[in-house]
Amino acid sequence: MNLRTLTLSSAFLLATYVIEVEAQSVDAPDNGAARPTGSPSLQQGLLTMPNDVFTALPEKNATRTALFGDLHVHTTYSFDAFAFGTLATPYDAYRYALGDTIQHPAGFDMTLRVPLDFYAVTDHAMYMGVSRQTADPSSEIAKILNLDYMENLNAPENLIPGLSPQRARAFGSFLGDAAGMIRDGTLSQDMVHDITRDAWKDTVAAAEQYNKPGEFTTFVAYEYTTSSDDRGNLHRNVIFRDADKLPAVPFSRVHSRNPEDLWDWMDGLRDEGIESLAIPHNSNGSNGQMFKLVDWAGNPLDDAYSSQRIRNEPLIEITQIKGTSETHPLLSDNDEWAGFEIMPYRIATTLYSEPVGSYAREALLNGLSFEDKGMENPFEFGFVGASDTHMAAIGDDESDWYGKTGLRDATPQLTGAVPLSAEEGERRLENAPNQVKEFDAGVYNTGGTITWGASGITGVWAEDNTRESIYNAFRRKETFATTGTRIKVRFFGGYGFTDETLAAPDMLETAYSEGVSMGSDLLSDGDRAPRFIAWATQDALSAPLQRLQIIKGWTVDGEAHEQVFDVACSDGLAVDAQTHRCGDNGAQVNLEDCSISANVGAAELKTVWVDPDFDPSVRAFYYARVLENPTCRWSTWDALKEGYEPRPDYPATIQERAYTSPIWFRPSTG
Repeated sequence: MNLRTLTLSSAFLLATYVIEVEAQSVDAPDNGAARPTGSPSLQQGLLTMPNDVFTALPEKNATRTALFGDLHVHTTYSFDAFAFGTLATPYDAYRYALGDTIQHPAGFDMTLRVPLDFYAVTDHAMYMGVSRQTADPSSEIAKILNLDYMENLNAPENLIPGLSPQRARAFGSFLGDAAGMIRDGTLSQDMVHDITRDAWKDTVAAAEQYNKPGEFTTFVAYEYTTSSDDRGNLHRNVIFRDADKLPAVPFSRVHSRNPEDLWDWMDGLRDEGIESLAIPHNSNGSNGQMFKLVDWAGNPLDDAYSSQRIRNEPLIEITQIKGTSETHPLLSDNDEWAGFEIMPYRIATTLYSEPVGSYAREALLNGLSFEDKGMENPFEFGFVGASDTHMAAIGDDESDWYGKTGLRDATPQLTGAVPLSAEEGERRLENAPNQVKEFDAGVYNTGGTITWGASGITGVWAEDNTRESIYNAFRRKETFATTGTRIKVRFFGGYGFTDETLAAPDMLETAYSEGVSMGSDLLSDGDRAPRFIAWATQDALSAPLQRLQIIKGWTVDGEAHEQVFDVACSDGLAVDAQTHRCGDNGAQVNLEDCSISANVGAAELKTVWVDPDFDPSVRAFYYARVLENPTCRWSTWDALKEGYEPRPDYPATIQERAYTSPIWFRPSTG
């Protein structure tokens, strides 16, 4: 199915539809004229870039506070979430983020350990609200489509864990059935448009209801869901800065599969004062498509492409339920931690995803290569984390993970953490042997779900808990990603930092005034080597910290290089000057009950570090990564609760971690 054939009228795609939230929602006049595209606000003077407009005012918490949130949350308005049994609304999602208990589709309670500071509901723009409406037999669209498998899909008696034939067909067939009926005229485009418009209005209303400046921040947002012809993932979440003026219909795959068209749309809105940014996610499942070195049409990247991309996509989602997108063992063979939570498949398949072109560190290195050639860098992005939950509720606790897809992964048997029943195991071995694995304990589900993780969260350093301050942090890339814990991590670069700076009570004031923070450029100062401040503090509800690292990437004569440096060690251990590694702190996990070593690890790791291999003529990036002591993975927790040993073909433990956005060293051009 090629959804690009569903392109609606140019007026629907390009004319200015705007919600004025303070007043009644209305459409701008539609005169059929195409909106201007590719006209960045940089050239119009509406938004000065990159960083100066976002500099903190000294009188307004200049050293900033760490705030945590999730920018990737699906509710009942997403076509797939509804098919998974999710009835929770955007209102329920925001209640959950504030600490309220909501219901999993299978009927059990979901409650966060610690409330979040900000949250964004990001339902799929494509057919937003349509599957939910179609399941109501009294609705006009249900009468037209007459999809019998949608009726009573989420009636109480049908909300049982697993993928029933009815639910499987709803998930697999709905999009194709609806698209076909739009093509042949059976289903009116206007009817789909109206349902999407209403769901979007309700999403905006929920965000406005729960946004409490200074206490809790909501962002109006959605997911643009597209892919390449080879099923490489190209999804993005679009986050709007404000909610007083918004597009009345979000741009979706129905309008265009090409992300460059999304950027044109965003640039056009920006010219009208509607500011937004897009965050690519699951590049790990893109089959090399997310960071490829040609554009949608197959042409080599040029400065116009690069400028437009980084203007609209200053951040990427580096960790979430469907795996980590930092790097891969095949790309970083000198990084012992590169294999963390690798999801090896293209999204919603068990097709192998090509690592080259799919991971963030390689893309950062390619970005330096563009600069070496005197070109714009399309990959100068910062890092965020998110969940991609499809149940309105992020699950960030390995010991009590809810899964991702509602009824499809509601039990340890469905996720593959424990064996199927003997009867079901025999049936699956006979009828679907490629979907299961047999071990001594029994037959296990296999595929994507067992590779998923209880991740992730975005951290920002912001002046206060408001849309303005948090969005500004996004734009200046003063962001960090965690795999679910609330580790706080700072990262600064400068030239005058010393051990005395680190110990001084005004260290943060000095770091901001005399250096640059994560997400920034650090300009050359002659032959002087930069000095980096890296500082991480433990999540009190998680394991102590084991090591603090700085990852360096650089290019020389067209060749890319990378190196992992341990820069601070727990338990009084030193960094070996030759290997750049901390000694083993002896932290252990008891796999009988998931208890961890007592009195091992650090509550805080903090250092000033100088690159021992610094070359002032070579451009480079640096980012910090901090690792906790090992703890039990969610699959191990689930196995122990059911009376089984951990599944033998998957890690029993993990090391939770956090990643800062990079700092880019810029050599002198003189």
